[in-house]
Amino acid sequence: MTTPDLPAELKAALDGKLRGFSRNAATGRAASISQTYRGGGGSGSIRSEADALAYALARMPATYAAVTASLNALIEIRPDFAPKNLLDVGAGPGTATWAAAETFPSLQRFTLLDANDALRGLALGLVTDSFRLRDVSYERGEARAALTRADTADLVVASYMIGEISDAEQRALAELMWEKTRDALLVVEPGTPAGYARIVALRAQLIALGAHVAAPCPHDGKCPIQAPDWCHFTQRLQRSRAHKQIKGAELPFEDERFSYVALTRAAVAQRPSRVLAQPTVSKIEITAKLCTPEDLTFTKVPRRAKADYAAARRWRWGDAVS
Repeated sequence: MTTPDLPAELKAALDGKLRGFSRNAATGRAASISQTYRGGGGSGSIRSEADALAYALARMPATYAAVTASLNALIEIRPDFAPKNLLDVGAGPGTATWAAAETFPSLQRFTLLDANDALRGLALGLVTDSFRLRDVSYERGEARAALTRADTADLVVASYMIGEISDAEQRALAELMWEKTRDALLVVEPGTPAGYARIVALRAQLIALGAHVAAPCPHDGKCPIQAPDWCHFTQRLQRSRAHKQIKGAELPFEDERFSYVALTRAAVAQRPSRVLAQPTVSKIEITAKLCTPEDLTFTKVPRRAKADYAAARRWRWGDAVS
């Protein structure tokens, strides 16, 4: 599985951009931009190279970790998946592209789409000397217009972007992304009730058009979760010194909550159950919230069932388990 930490090549490129950059001056700006993004406000507040770099410092590590965790879940279900080309919709600074490149060595061509000139400039600057990301094109334009002009791709990714547009636009974009998908589509959103609502709506829409869920769901049926509960996961990542400074944080780590769905053209033969919360361990049993192929259930594994109990002790939130 791919590590959730930024790859060395990307860290080095970011460090190069940081030379002469005032992190103290960027801290407040980064906090404002990050809050706008997570609230679905879009990239309109990012207008300069300094804005783009402040955003990348604040949000790129967590976004990279969430996308990587989602891609890891996809390849766990589809270990044979070896895409040759990627389409990154609403690519921003190219975070999802870097995550996909690390996850799939088979990727050779990368097409990024975004309307924000500052983020586009940063993304292209970060790949200038990249050994891994050599065949990269970055098309400027609003998501639907740019996507209409784009070629189809084996893997299409949209991370933290569909919340920036209206419900009607989300439906149109979802259908267009699916049209451009030759094999797999991954959509990642913040792990909030609103982010989950966007994911579950897109999921239902595209299943009706013939898509199949690879992850996280073990079925193509209606999501069994009822409000006020929502389906989301968490990924822990280590904070660098620069990351801690610009976030005004003291802890050496961050837990990013996210919701996602990975959809494929072909039906998935077998899909294991998914752990939907961190299991509770007691002296007599382990209780785990599982989404199974049949329903949502709370499974209890008694301590006396030694082999099963030992296996359940290794379960973590987000794991696929049999």
